[in-house]
Amino acid sequence: MEVKEKTGKDRSGVLKRIAGPVVTAVNIDAHMYDVVKVGNEELMGEVIKIQGEDTIIQVYEDTSGIKPGEPVVNTGLSLAVELGPGLLTSIYDGIQRPLSVLVDKMGDFIERGVSAPGLDHQKKWDFKPLVKEGDRVSPGSIIGEVQETNIVHKILVPPNVGGGTVKNIKAGSFTVDEVVCTLDSGTALSLMHKWPVRVPRPVQEKMNPTIPLITGQRILDGLFPIAKGGTAAIPGPFGSGKTVTQQQLAKWSDAEIVVYIGCGERGNEMTEVLTEFPELEDPKSGKPLMERTVLIANTSNMPVAAREASVYTGITIAEYFRDMGYDVSLMADSTSRWAEAMREISSRLEEMPGEEGYPAYLAARLSEFYERAGLVQTLSGKNGSVSVIGAVSPPGGDFSEPVTQNTLRIVKVFWALDAKLSQRRHFPAINWLNSYSLYLDTLHDWYDKEVSPEWNVIRSWAMEVLQKEAELQEIVQLVGSDALPEAEQVTIEVARMIREIFLQQNAYDAVDTFCDMSKQYDMMKAIRSFSDHAYAAQSAGVTPLQIIGVKSKNDLPQIKFIKDYKPELERILKAMDSEFNTLRSSA
Repeated sequence: MEVKEKTGKDRSGVLKRIAGPVVTAVNIDAHMYDVVKVGNEELMGEVIKIQGEDTIIQVYEDTSGIKPGEPVVNTGLSLAVELGPGLLTSIYDGIQRPLSVLVDKMGDFIERGVSAPGLDHQKKWDFKPLVKEGDRVSPGSIIGEVQETNIVHKILVPPNVGGGTVKNIKAGSFTVDEVVCTLDSGTALSLMHKWPVRVPRPVQEKMNPTIPLITGQRILDGLFPIAKGGTAAIPGPFGSGKTVTQQQLAKWSDAEIVVYIGCGERGNEMTEVLTEFPELEDPKSGKPLMERTVLIANTSNMPVAAREASVYTGITIAEYFRDMGYDVSLMADSTSRWAEAMREISSRLEEMPGEEGYPAYLAARLSEFYERAGLVQTLSGKNGSVSVIGAVSPPGGDFSEPVTQNTLRIVKVFWALDAKLSQRRHFPAINWLNSYSLYLDTLHDWYDKEVSPEWNVIRSWAMEVLQKEAELQEIVQLVGSDALPEAEQVTIEVARMIREIFLQQNAYDAVDTFCDMSKQYDMMKAIRSFSDHAYAAQSAGVTPLQIIGVKSKNDLPQIKFIKDYKPELERILKAMDSEFNTLRSSA
């Protein structure tokens, strides 16, 4: 992010105290959240507290080596991101410096005091006006468009700029800085504008989300769906599959734009994301997935202050695409690392610690972040959404720790990852007994209309079977499954089929990695069909051992890995009917 210093009265001061990423300056004229340049190397920082003559600043770069007496210069501007053509396909650090530009400047390791603009200011874009001279525009109005990758990038009147009548507007090829439209008020509009990251972008109205975000992951779409514009949390211990689950959501969710924030994750995990994403194919367009993706990479060895800023940078970019009328999916991996950055900065500020040393305002900051999600009517009258999915990394998998508990009070979907399931090689390792979705009622009508009127009934049936199995497992562990009544032995078998056929999914299989809603319905219906046959046969005197021995049900798991599965599924169901008819007639 590049900032320009304001002219006018001197805004410089000197360093008084350095405590890690938090420094104190004196004799500086500053306001809260002003961006400043610290020390001889001009490290970027932000004012976070003003106490008498002391101005306390969090620095977004490593502060080792700087000393009291070095200059501090206030730019007079808030921490802001550049919004315009060129965002898509970009990979940024936490304060919107393009990593590709930084690599060209200094190699593989980021040096201090290096700044770079978020957008390419030399590249020209073909601008096509959508308004004409004499038209009236208001804040948030769409004045034209630019074809960026396979996404049409809408050019907006900045929400903080007054409206007016278009005085002149021109088509052609422009850089992001060149003026493309002038209003009668004298306001000049270019392809780019800046927006402060800590200020939510305004909307006309927030609406109740009624359409699910289809992810292609059966346990999520089938049992615990998230709505477009909704919020979800994925807490889980180390190695339980948080990052893989979030990457699956980024790859396959039916959002039009993906913003992925690697917030404080290990370098090897971010390397995997950065190398894998450019090679992924978008299932919708057949083009690279990166063409509709913005990546923000802030690894655990980067300065904590930039980590704290990275989630705000990401959500602001997501809101910008939402204002164009797009559905945006934002992945934050992980909010625990973000909270740890807040804790470190808070301790440097010598604030009163809350639970486990986190600042007392942890819950407020988390809710401020998640509340920027939503399905909205934008200022231009279009509908757009930002769905926020945050991973949480509780130490030792302890869901009672403050970040997980405060997150659960805010989000409406809880996907609880379970280390025991991952140890048993059950992936996604989401525990179906601990997870929940509060969007089921609002999405009920959509599933009835778009999938099947039977869908909600079958989903409820599957959850009942799984809960019944959990109750029976306590008895099984004491006396063995043979001691159960015959009907409950059948229940155990049906639950096993739901778990192994429907809930387990292979992220690395070319077919099974994504499962559309019609296939999910057909799979669940096939298991329900076996269940109906099994209970009818058991009532007719067929033993549980004979029911479990039905050969056709052993072919059902293969359906997951067959692209054109319907003929094979039909064959299996016919064979199942025949086998059960034979069993009942011989009973």
